[in-house]
Amino acid sequence: MLQQIIKQAGDLILEVYNTDFSVDYKEDESPLTIADQKANDLIVKELDANFSGIHFITEETKDAPYSERKDWEYTWIIDPLDGTKEFVKRNGEFTVNIALCHEDEIVFGMVYVPVTGDTYYAQKDEGAFKISATGEAIKLSAKKPDQDQLVVVASRSHRSQEVDDFVEGMSDQFDSIEYRAAGSSLKLCLVAEGKAHIYPRLGPTMEWDTAAGHIVAIEAGATITRHDNGKPLTYNKEDLLNPYFIVSSFSLN
Repeated sequence: MLQQIIKQAGDLILEVYNTDFSVDYKEDESPLTIADQKANDLIVKELDANFSGIHFITEETKDAPYSERKDWEYTWIIDPLDGTKEFVKRNGEFTVNIALCHEDEIVFGMVYVPVTGDTYYAQKDEGAFKISATGEAIKLSAKKPDQDQLVVVASRSHRSQEVDDFVEGMSDQFDSIEYRAAGSSLKLCLVAEGKAHIYPRLGPTMEWDTAAGHIVAIEAGATITRHDNGKPLTYNKEDLLNPYFIVSSFSLN
């Protein structure tokens, strides 16, 4: 059911993607298109119809005050179009993200890539998987680097000097360091797939940006820790802004 819902949202997004769509801008100057709004409306409607009684946190829907949210046992955390900047650039690196949070922990996540038809998903203690557009399913496993090469995935639109400085601090451990750029939650999925070893996100993200990809990476064997204190990321917080974090397939100690 969830795969059907997320694909329907992706199809709506592609309908807009293949037109001469207009772009609006939010107060924080991030882009917004009719694709974001259409996908959000469909996902919320279908989840509510099929899983009634579960609350929502979604980028395009005003969230409830924390005084209410703190008592929610289960919460959908949704980004109907993650990577709107990549959508506007038409580079295909955008996703639809649906995650289920139990109290402050993500217990299920699904990431759909409309342009390729790939689906990444994971459930707590059940592993992480990728289903191709043809229906072929593979189990995902994060890969540790050897001393020859470290592959770093960084944001295509938000790479910062802080990231470069962080990676430079690891240069004495590896013979070479390769950067890969990607948009949206694909960065988390690349670590889960073993196509990158580390994703340092030393810039702002919101819970809906990371929730679905978070459990995909975790269930594939990666770790996701706060950059400031090494503790895990938590969700449905009073402030929905994530702290800076590091996704890694190997120990950073």
